[in-house]
Amino acid sequence: MAADPLSPAVSDRICKHMNEDHAAAVVAYARHYGGISDAKTATMCKVGIEAMELEVDGKPVQVRFDHPLSDSEDAHRTLVAMLRAMPRPDEA
Repeated sequence: MAADPLSPAVSDRICKHMNEDHAAAVVAYARHYGGISDAKTATMCKVGIEAMELEVDGKPVQVRFDHPLSDSEDAHRTLVAMLRAMPRPDEA
């Protein structure tokens, strides 16, 4: 089955899933990749080809990807890889 193109509807689906099921990961993206070490709340607002857009403690933050995303499967693999690349709290 082919992956979905990274359309606005797919971005909305990814953001809804991340915000509802992986809220701690979204805060971790803000802290590690967004450079906001004291982030308390973060919401994923958009996943684009070049970057994800977060709202962190009420302020917009853009986190660029290391490559242009090609589709929904690439977005999934990239978000998981970014999370796995972060040091775990017990390693920090």
